[in-house]
Amino acid sequence: MWTEIVIAVGILVGLGLSFAVVLAVANKQFWVYEDPRIDAVTDILPGTNCGACGEPGCHAFAESIVKGTALPGKCTVSSADGIEKIAEYLGVDAGKEEKRVARLQCAGGRMEDREKADYLGQKTCRELAVVHGGNKGCAWGCLGLADCERVCTFASIKMNDNDLPVVNVESCTACGDCVDICPKDLFTIMPVSHKLIVQCKSLLEGELAQEICSVACDACERCVADSVSGLIEMKNNLAVIDYSRNALSSPSSTWRCPTGAIQWLTGQQFQASSQPLFPLGRIEVLADDKVSF
Repeated sequence: MWTEIVIAVGILVGLGLSFAVVLAVANKQFWVYEDPRIDAVTDILPGTNCGACGEPGCHAFAESIVKGTALPGKCTVSSADGIEKIAEYLGVDAGKEEKRVARLQCAGGRMEDREKADYLGQKTCRELAVVHGGNKGCAWGCLGLADCERVCTFASIKMNDNDLPVVNVESCTACGDCVDICPKDLFTIMPVSHKLIVQCKSLLEGELAQEICSVACDACERCVADSVSGLIEMKNNLAVIDYSRNALSSPSSTWRCPTGAIQWLTGQQFQASSQPLFPLGRIEVLADDKVSF
């Protein structure tokens, strides 16, 4: 019996030593040098791994900085002191990126876009979107169940009293988590210099659009007429802005919009939530026609 035990232990020890030798040789043969400055820069970065810099995480971004393919200022989460510390450590220019922020391409909250049914299921936008595309009158509109608010690592999104997500321009890092989570693809990341925005994605036109949502783009083309040629064009009944011509944009494009679908933003969206001056009677008339699912 003892002989069998000794043999078994000997075999295990022999295998262990064999594997150790193989690993040691492999480590020496395939060892790849990594600049120690990468770990040092990674330690200075915030460690949120949000991806706003375009890299999958802070370590990958640190590699790009050390290689010289990116500047420290591209990190939108780091403080000014942190960015300067990295720049001084590496002896490079800190660089500066234009502030980018998440914008919602929909202004149809519960006061503008009526619900066509009561939803009694899981209170998430993704779950609701699976059921007939949602319970809102507009098939393209915000569902208002705050998936974006919950997914935001930096608490930069808060739902207002109109069930629309409001993005805090100052704390938003443009990480894109809200873009990924929205089942209606309503969020987009934009430089703050892009002040002209169409807050609608409906493809309906005229009365059809306004019957569903009071702030929908109705394809009237007034914004096209009031803008520099080529800045805005109508595509599938929706005003589309050519941001390569952003320098030519102005608030005048918004002045004659009958629904307010196109806006000129100087800060956060939906700064004040209020009942429309002329609430649509259909909201009250059709309230009893809703179904539950």
